[in-house]
Amino acid sequence: MKLNQYIDHTLLKPEATPDSIEKLCGEAIQYNFAAVCINPCYVDLAAHLVKGSGVKVATVIGFPLGATLSSVKVFEAQEAILRKADELDLVINLGAAKLGLWQAVTDEIKHIVNIAEGSVVKVIVETGLLTEEEKKLACNAVLEAGAAYIKTSTGFGPGGATIDDIKLFKAIAGTKLGIKASGGIRTREQAVAMIAAGATRIGTSSGIQIVSH
Repeated sequence: MKLNQYIDHTLLKPEATPDSIEKLCGEAIQYNFAAVCINPCYVDLAAHLVKGSGVKVATVIGFPLGATLSSVKVFEAQEAILRKADELDLVINLGAAKLGLWQAVTDEIKHIVNIAEGSVVKVIVETGLLTEEEKKLACNAVLEAGAAYIKTSTGFGPGGATIDDIKLFKAIAGTKLGIKASGGIRTREQAVAMIAAGATRIGTSSGIQIVSH
């Protein structure tokens, strides 16, 4: 198993600096990770640094709360694409989800998918804030909206990726969705277990540690 090709090498800390993004991109190229995942203000820089390496540039939309206006998320996505983001990790409107307004959640995702212009859309549902039933409804919303991936967590919310959640999404989506496990994955054992459960991408800031052990 080529673990490196599952990993989104991630740095989403608010205090990240250009120097730390440069280091992240260098590591991603060295270890041939699938992507770097960085905040929108660094998409230009990351795209320049990884150009020609095969490493994708992923950025986040509506991060980490998902509570910005849909129009703002759309603008953020358009700007990210303009700056050469390959992948967009979008946080759903969790308040709408908790209210049961799943059509609104679906429509927002769909809007981002429609303007993504070939960029991969991964939808963060923040599993730690959802009930079991809400997780199922969230997965169905992501499927219906036509996104490429469902992603467990921002890493900033309560809890992180669990084997049970990955299995649940796999049972619902089968091969129709990629599944990105993120939040709290720090060891090779955890990563391998997530992949065995159905994860097709791992979001982690511990990528080097994971592939080196």
